[in-house]
Amino acid sequence: MACSYKQLKFSVLLSLYYRENAEYLKQSLDSIFKQTVKPNEVVLVIDGPITPELKTVVNEYDSIYKELKIIPLKNNTGLGNALNEGLKHCLYDIVARMDTDDIAKPNRFEKQLEIFEKYPQVEVISCWIDEFQDSPLNIISTRKLPEYSYQIYQYAKSRCPINHPSVMFKKNSILFAGGYQPFPLFEDYYLWVRLLLNGVKFYNIQESLLNFRVSPDMYKRRGGWKHAIDEVKFQNLICHLGFISRYQFLLNVNLVDDKN
Repeated sequence: MACSYKQLKFSVLLSLYYRENAEYLKQSLDSIFKQTVKPNEVVLVIDGPITPELKTVVNEYDSIYKELKIIPLKNNTGLGNALNEGLKHCLYDIVARMDTDDIAKPNRFEKQLEIFEKYPQVEVISCWIDEFQDSPLNIISTRKLPEYSYQIYQYAKSRCPINHPSVMFKKNSILFAGGYQPFPLFEDYYLWVRLLLNGVKFYNIQESLLNFRVSPDMYKRRGGWKHAIDEVKFQNLICHLGFISRYQFLLNVNLVDDKN
């Protein structure tokens, strides 16, 4: 008899570093532990030394929740490396990602597990996310994505097809593709491209299941010449992989106009 989605065991994976906000971390962890379907474990990678305020929050939740597993790293290694290390400690094949300043809606995990039950061939599931500033009540936009794998494949040729902080995936597929690989601000996009090239099936739930915190500083990090140069390098890489054509590369880096 098939396993009910409520019986599927899964891990939640987060990475924490010193610049994070202690109050935001509490909100994020609360949203994880108050889900309608609760995780079997929560793997929190401490990516290098953190502030006393963050340590206090980590210790508090560690004392309350036996599901919390702390993985301390001696030095800051960056998000991709920290997540790769965390994956080694995830006991279950289904892994949900969270960022330590975002807030999952109460039924997020339940909705995603339902999709794994409904579509066993799917290995990567994301959803829409609501972007907010200061308070989850202040939604400024909703980041929407196409639903089915064939649509996601085409969408990925021009922009990132998965909302990374809301993704749930099957760990074995991620490891088979080589895990997260270094490419600042594009580690997740690079991973999705490699998975799509491997024939992995994706699905995006057509509703928002996560509140994603945005700030002026975030937009600054994703602007400027350095980011533009990194994007050109990334687009060139996926062009060499055969995922996009040379013409699509030129479109993506704004060197030609799309006349269609």
